[in-house]
Amino acid sequence: MSAQAQMRALLDQLMGTARDGDETRQRVKFTDDRVCKSHLLDCCPHDILAGTRMDLGECTKIHDLALRADYEIASKERDLFFELDAMDHLESFIAECDRRTELAKKRLAETQEEISAEVSAKAEKVHELNEDIGKLLAKAEQLGAEGNVDESQKILMEVEKVRAKKKEAEEEYRNSMPASSFQQQKLRVCEVCSAYLGLHDNDRRLADHFGGKLHLGFIQIREKLDQLRKTVAEKQEKRNQDRLRRREEREREERMGRRSGSRNRDRRRSRSRERRRRRSRSASRERRKSRSRSRERHRRHRSRSRSHSRGHRRGSRDRSSKHKSSRDRSSREKSRDRERKDKSSSERRHESTNGKSRSKRSEEREAGEI
Repeated sequence: MSAQAQMRALLDQLMGTARDGDETRQRVKFTDDRVCKSHLLDCCPHDILAGTRMDLGECTKIHDLALRADYEIASKERDLFFELDAMDHLESFIAECDRRTELAKKRLAETQEEISAEVSAKAEKVHELNEDIGKLLAKAEQLGAEGNVDESQKILMEVEKVRAKKKEAEEEYRNSMPASSFQQQKLRVCEVCSAYLGLHDNDRRLADHFGGKLHLGFIQIREKLDQLRKTVAEKQEKRNQDRLRRREEREREERMGRRSGSRNRDRRRSRSRERRRRRSRSASRERRKSRSRSRERHRRHRSRSRSHSRGHRRGSRDRSSKHKSSRDRSSREKSRDRERKDKSSSERRHESTNGKSRSKRSEEREAGEI
């Protein structure tokens, strides 16, 4: 990879897909199913085992450092739970590796001579010491490359102790079986990367294996798988606790709602009882008032009837007296009218007689004059 490509990859890893405003790169989001979730979590076997004898080639899904940066930024705000997809991917890969290891063990058991359990245990001890020597040498080389010379020297001293134990174990193994069989190369399958290890491999061969990219890559994958399992278990436990807490809160709210409902029903019942009591009290008051009013009206009616009867009797008396007086008055007036009429008729008769007498007198006067 050129320096410019490395710089671009570093910028993508730090700033994500939106670092230079390229909209074409933002069309694929890290949540897309086409994106490798193991790559986002930096545990894809295609990346880890690249360049080894078990190189898996390119992954069928999208690998982009910028998408990994986007995922890291988004995962700080919310839990995306991509660990489950990555765990399934790594479990399938490790299961396939373990299957190859079992097949290799069966193949070795068919090709090599059968030995007793005691000799097999001694050979197993030699293999374990070889693994310890190889791991220590690989660690010492790594520390030396990092510049930590003192720690590297301490590990080399431990290597010498393990070599002495290995020499004793080889002597026990050689003495427990014939020389012809001891000279036969005894192989063992590595439990980590399923590679073949020889019983008589030298320290350089062991250091190259245990410090090699293939073995360390499988160690990284297995450690990442264990970490993902713990993380998924913790998150599932947390989700279960949150779900249980929400269920308890919901049940508590329902209980509180039922209690409040019962309280409200009790309150409504007490209020209705109180209203009924008030209504009954008011009705009784109204009945008492109506009774008192009816009694009062009855009393008033009786008093009015009594006063009316008294007034009626008085009125009848007054009317009779008034009628009598009016009759007397009318009779008196009639008598007066008759008297007036009589007077007027008498006066008219008198006047007529006077007029006739005057007329006669005037006639006689006139006749006399003549």
